[in-house]
Amino acid sequence: MTNRNRIGLTWISFFSYALTGALVIVTGMVLGDIANYFQLPVSEMSNTFTFLNTGILAAVFLNAWLMEIVPLKRQLIFGFVLMVLAVLGLMTSHSLAIFSACMFVLGVVSGITMSIGTFLITHLYEGRQRGSRLLFTDSFFSMAGTIFPVIAGMLLARHLPWYWVYVCIGVIYLAIFLLTLAVEFPTLGKKQHDAQPVAKEKWGVGVLLLSIAALCYILGQLGFISWVPEYATKTMGMDISAAGQLVGNFWTSYMIGMWAFSFILRFFDLQRILMVLAALATLLMYWFVSSHDALMLKWIIIGLGFFSSAIYTTIITLGSQQTKVSSPKLVNFILTCGTVGTMLTFVVTGPIVAKGGAHAALATANGLYAVVFVMCLLLGFVTKHRQNGHAGH
Repeated sequence: MTNRNRIGLTWISFFSYALTGALVIVTGMVLGDIANYFQLPVSEMSNTFTFLNTGILAAVFLNAWLMEIVPLKRQLIFGFVLMVLAVLGLMTSHSLAIFSACMFVLGVVSGITMSIGTFLITHLYEGRQRGSRLLFTDSFFSMAGTIFPVIAGMLLARHLPWYWVYVCIGVIYLAIFLLTLAVEFPTLGKKQHDAQPVAKEKWGVGVLLLSIAALCYILGQLGFISWVPEYATKTMGMDISAAGQLVGNFWTSYMIGMWAFSFILRFFDLQRILMVLAALATLLMYWFVSSHDALMLKWIIIGLGFFSSAIYTTIITLGSQQTKVSSPKLVNFILTCGTVGTMLTFVVTGPIVAKGGAHAALATANGLYAVVFVMCLLLGFVTKHRQNGHAGH
């Protein structure tokens, strides 16, 4: 494989994570305008975004098999066509049913693209280089979370229709499409079976605790960040641009935190630092939820983004270390639990907002972070990563 081709495939991976990040994170910014557009309460409108998250979950789950059947290049080209149709549907239709269908299609496109992006990185790079590339790829999710809420805030502040935010997100897929046409993709065939089968290991209670932590963390994080704009504008009296800046501040510090902790984590036992980070994130979120100073929210959310940035990655890493030989099925199980958290975001928080407002949703997210801390604390009694010889890595 030529170096030019490898670079092109790597950038497709980067943009695939940026696409998913933009679609998921921008929801909180456009939710109010879309609710007004369809003349529905915000809490009821939020339920339709479950179609987006369900599409992502279904695509990530199914594409493990589809990648062996449908060539990657063909999937991405077809995904571009679906993306264009979905965005046109959002721009031209006033039907809630068509809006929901378009959201589902965007979720499917996003999930397929992200699963292809993950495969490409693991296929192109080996060893430590693979780990660093995966971490850098994941940072594009945060980067999109930094940029697109600000873009959305600018567009909405100028009274442009909300669907132009999705047109801007579509530009990311345009970049993926152009790169797809210019590069050659690896051909997937049937996997070769190892000559010596590896003995099966029991996963243990630690995997269950980490799976619960992954689900609660993602549900808490997205539940929090999705309702921050609503809380900031309606409760704290901020304008939409300032609310978008809050979300942007979170993802900027989150991205910086990922880069910083990729170096810091080498010097600490993963279970212990995970417990400390979960405790700090829980306390910072409690401070945010209970603060009455709008100016202080900016600094609290920056700290929250930084200290929570390494939690999910560390949960997955610790999960892979619960067996002597890293199990792809084990890692996929924890990832799926996290993705279920994404799907449940508005299913859980929508009714809470309907009854208690955005502040109640933020308080619920804070409770979910506390559950993550408890799971990490209990993990200390049952984790196998030390006895499996992973603690020093």
